Parts: sequence; structure tokens; C-alpha cells
Amino acid sequence: MISYIIRRTIAAVILLLVVAAVTFGIFFLLPRLAGQTVDQLAQQYIGKNPSPADIAAVKRNLGLDQPVYIQFWHFIKGIVAGATYDLGPTTVHCDAPCFGYSFKTHVEVWPQLTSRLPVTISLAAGAAVLWLVSGVTAGVISALKPGSILDRLFMGVALSGVSLPMFFTGQLALLLFTFQWPIFGRTYVPFTENPSQWANTLFPAWCSLALLYSAIYARLTRSGMLETMSEDYIRTARAKGLRERNVVVKHGLRSVLTPIITVFGMDLGLLLGGAVITETVFSLHGIGEYAVKSIQDNDLPPILGVTLLAAFFVVFANFLVDLLYAAADPRVRLS
Repeated sequence: MISYIIRRTIAAVILLLVVAAVTFGIFFLLPRLAGQTVDQLAQQYIGKNPSPADIAAVKRNLGLDQPVYIQFWHFIKGIVAGATYDLGPTTVHCDAPCFGYSFKTHVEVWPQLTSRLPVTISLAAGAAVLWLVSGVTAGVISALKPGSILDRLFMGVALSGVSLPMFFTGQLALLLFTFQWPIFGRTYVPFTENPSQWANTLFPAWCSLALLYSAIYARLTRSGMLETMSEDYIRTARAKGLRERNVVVKHGLRSVLTPIITVFGMDLGLLLGGAVITETVFSLHGIGEYAVKSIQDNDLPPILGVTLLAAFFVVFANFLVDLLYAAADPRVRLS
């Protein structure tokens, strides 16, 4: 098991380096291949109507006139050991991990990400619990009673959840449960300050986000359970006199968990990188809202930082999925 964890850890680190290189190339190499000059790239860090002297200073201080691989090395070095930016009359030191410095807002990117990360984690974690429990439960019930009223009801709700976009269900939830009937709060409150108010404020966002994802898990669980419950070992377990609950949970559902764990790891990793639409609709100041604001302001360092943070969460989620595979099936450790 230890050797398996070491192999997966090394693979995750290499994958993060590859993702960082690709992401850095998208922001700094592809624009050059598309015809953008170094002066135009440097202008993004200054703003409108810069002077030639300002552009030359930015190119020199940020090393934009250097080869891309050297710029990438400085970027990775900044993440590990920090970086110092020469702004002419003053210098700014960015402590590790340095994901860049916004020259438009004059703040470091990493503190902005960490201050908004609890909001995104709260949104993703609460919604994940709801969609996992409701989706798997609905899928199991539908598979055990195919063609019944419950089956058609659950699959109808699942189809509606997949079809309705988040900006519609989110706005509808806000209209009904926040403004029309003020059951839930409007302003986000941190969990450490007031846990009940924290859950009360986020519950409409959780339900709106869970409606979209639980539909996928319900259909995935239903299809897997329908196939599994017709296997020979299920009939053998029933013939031995096992209770139906044990047959369904320990024999049927356990075989279906592998694809569910895979999809869950990917979905949760992506959401931890920022639920853009949900955070925008519910006015939650998380990673997704920060990314939208940075794109609107054409602020390159925050966009790059959010992209790398989202990539880290996806890679880390897949790493955890690999460990869960190894715990659930010892044969995976040999691969």
C-alpha cells in the first residue's frame, strides 16, 4: 500500500507540473504564436494608454522579453520560494506560494484566493453531500422498482435537473425562498461565526447546485444497479437467505460505487476550483466570482492563479480517488 501511495504521489506531482506548464503556455506562449507582441502582452499589466517607457520597464522587470521556458522557471520558483517584483521606484515581495501579483489592484493573488476559498469550499461541500445522498438513494430505489411511480418520479426530476440551467434554478430559488418568502438569509456568514446562519444562507445555493448533479448520480446509480442486481452472485446471496438490505447495500451498491467515486472526485475537484455561475447568481464572493471579476478587468495574474488552483484541486481529487480505489479493491494496488 505504501509503494502504491508513493507511485501515485509522484504521478500527481508530475501531472501538476505538466498542467502548470500547459496553463502557463496558454497565457504566455499561445498569444505570441497568434501574433501578439511582447509589448502588447506587457500592456495588459499596465492598463490603457501606457507610455513606451512604462512598457519597456514592465518587460524588463517581469522578464517578458526572456524566453518562455525561463519565464516558466521563474514562475515555478515563485510558487516554491516566492518572488520579488521591481516596480521602478519600489519593489514588492510576494511570499511563497506566490501565484502572481496583480498590477491593477496592487495585491498578491494568493491571499485573495485563500480569503475566498472558504466560501467555495462551503458551497461545494454542502452541495456534494446533498447530491451524493439524494442521487444515490433515488438511483437505488428506481433500480429496485423499475417502472414504478417512484421510478418515473425520480427519473423525471433527474431529467429536469439536467435540463434546467443553473442560472434559472438559482434565480428561481432566490425569488421564492429569499425574496418572496424570506426563509433563508441573503448575506454569507462564515461557519466559525455562526454555523446555523452559515447553513441557512447557503442552503438555496446547495439545493440549486445539487439538483443539477444529483440527476447525473441518480441515472448513473440506476443503470449500474439494474445491471448488477441481475448478476448470478446476487441470486446466490438471496438463495443463501441474506436479508434484502444486505444484498442491496453490501453486494449490489458496493459494485456500483466505483464509477460513482470516479465521477464524484472529478465533480468535487472542479467545483473547488470555483462554481462560477452559482457564486455569481447567489452573490457569493468565492473563487468563481473572483475569476469572473478578473476576466472582466482583464487582470492576467489572478486568472492564471485561479486556473492553477482549479487544476490542483482536480489532480488532488483524482489522487484521493486512486487511494479509495486501493482501499476498496486490493487488486488496484498492483496496477
